[in-house]
Amino acid sequence: MQRHQTAGQPSAQDLHHQRQCAHILAPRQRSAFVRTSVEKIKASQRPLPSRQDSNGRPKLLQFPSVELSSLFPATIGAEDSEKASPSTGKLTRIARPSALERIQAAVKEGESRSTPQEAAHELTARLHRQLRAVEADVAELCQAARAAGPGPGSLMAQAVERQQEQGPAELDLSAAPLPPTEHVVDEGAAPEGTGYEILLQAFNWESHSQNWFQRVAEQADRFASLGFTCVWLPPFTESVSPQGYMPLDLYNLNSRYGSEEDLRRCVAKLQSCGLKVLGDCVLNHRCALRQDAHGVWTQFGGRLDWDARAIVSDDSTFRGRGGPASGDCFGAAPNIDHAQPFVKRDLCEWMSWLRDHVGFDGWRLDFVRGFHGSHVRDYVRATEPSFVVGEYWDSLSYNGGLPDHNQDAHRQRIVNWLNDARGNATAFDVTTKGILHAVFERSEFWRLRDAAGKPPGLMGWWPSRAVTFLENHDTGSTQGHWRFPSSGLEQGYVYLMTHPGTPSVFYDHLEEPQLAHTMQRLIALRLRAGIHCRSQVHIVRAESDIYLASIDDTLLMKIGPKPYQPEAPWAPAESGQSWGTWLRYKAGM
Repeated sequence: MQRHQTAGQPSAQDLHHQRQCAHILAPRQRSAFVRTSVEKIKASQRPLPSRQDSNGRPKLLQFPSVELSSLFPATIGAEDSEKASPSTGKLTRIARPSALERIQAAVKEGESRSTPQEAAHELTARLHRQLRAVEADVAELCQAARAAGPGPGSLMAQAVERQQEQGPAELDLSAAPLPPTEHVVDEGAAPEGTGYEILLQAFNWESHSQNWFQRVAEQADRFASLGFTCVWLPPFTESVSPQGYMPLDLYNLNSRYGSEEDLRRCVAKLQSCGLKVLGDCVLNHRCALRQDAHGVWTQFGGRLDWDARAIVSDDSTFRGRGGPASGDCFGAAPNIDHAQPFVKRDLCEWMSWLRDHVGFDGWRLDFVRGFHGSHVRDYVRATEPSFVVGEYWDSLSYNGGLPDHNQDAHRQRIVNWLNDARGNATAFDVTTKGILHAVFERSEFWRLRDAAGKPPGLMGWWPSRAVTFLENHDTGSTQGHWRFPSSGLEQGYVYLMTHPGTPSVFYDHLEEPQLAHTMQRLIALRLRAGIHCRSQVHIVRAESDIYLASIDDTLLMKIGPKPYQPEAPWAPAESGQSWGTWLRYKAGM
């Protein structure tokens, strides 16, 4: 979508809201007393603190010695549990085994694995997920009990806190978010769909002027041979604008990029080459086909013939009669109220139809700043996509025309949206893009390390949910709203392809033969080194003229004009002007 977001100061924001979690194993069952308290207080939407060590790996949690049955005598073996939503405070009843039973089941399943290594890895991963969920529940329970005032619940919370103070647990209250327990990528899992994705945006701003779906289908074999795993297609519905970002009838799939049949053939061809296909869905707004009796464009027509009730009440231009907006309004078209039950139902059915009728594997979601992340969670759960990425785009913080070194407030806003979506989506790492601009425009490679010694973008806080990129249809192409420095493109892609997160490549860069060749080498290197969205980064140097980092202690990379040559056990891999990579070799090789 056309917009310009590179200037301006965002308002000051409290960067790191933290709440303590008692590191003890506790049941998920709430007593009636605590359930009432949870309903009263409504847990905040702030992200939980990180449970990572200095290398960014999940901590092995230490638990103080405590007799759980003395605190929760009636709940240890409970089959039914209730989970409070941090965003709404509402309780959902879930039938599930107790935490202890789930861990015992994990142990039993792990013992049946074919090799000890597989069993150990699977067990460790599952235990981490279970324990993260349990400790979050304990924190909510204690918070609710304290809020309720004197009584058995507050005494219980005090007992938990005393045990926490006496026990060996060491709390990490850093600002980085705790990844959710849902859809967590397993570091040792198989490559397909588990964090090894490499995304291609297969269009630019002018692609609508050609029979684009046919052209993409003709290049499917090439895309697969280059090493891409996912292809992002442009908006595919009838639209007021030729680019597709002002949708009309959502069920009319004849667009400027081609007919509905062209679209279906394109998706089928890409999938036949082993590629996943993401559809670009515009959910925030929709253009109406007709005016109402007052001359306002509120009659949508088509199969989803909504009226002003589908438009948020904050949208003064289109005089909506829905509820208040849950995000920022987009001024050029009616902003849709996703809290309306009929809207939610219709969009879930439409996206499910796209999945079944067209064959889309996942979604790129446009302008997600316009509606609350909880709605994204609902759409994702209804359609079960293999991959989802949201465009949460706003300005970095600037001082005197230069970007600040500390962009924590910017990436925190993206993290907040991801938390609202309950980890069911990824987001474009706009923070990293903005920082890389300054790095290559001013040769300030020191910007690539934050105060904690980690990458300074979303990648440094929540890498499995970061989709990294240098350019897209808005920033580059003929729009050029925030064009990446051309002299830094090659080194920029070296950074993306050797670091965690999910790298995304812009179509126009494949049209430059030398850059396309470098891309192919870098993708092959990423696969050879086994780098994935959760790989661990150790930054060795970040100075004015050099950035040096090792990834998973397997690959060493360097960008910047300053020469560098490592000693054993590093062997040269790929290199180019002002950049180099090395792979660790084993003795005897």
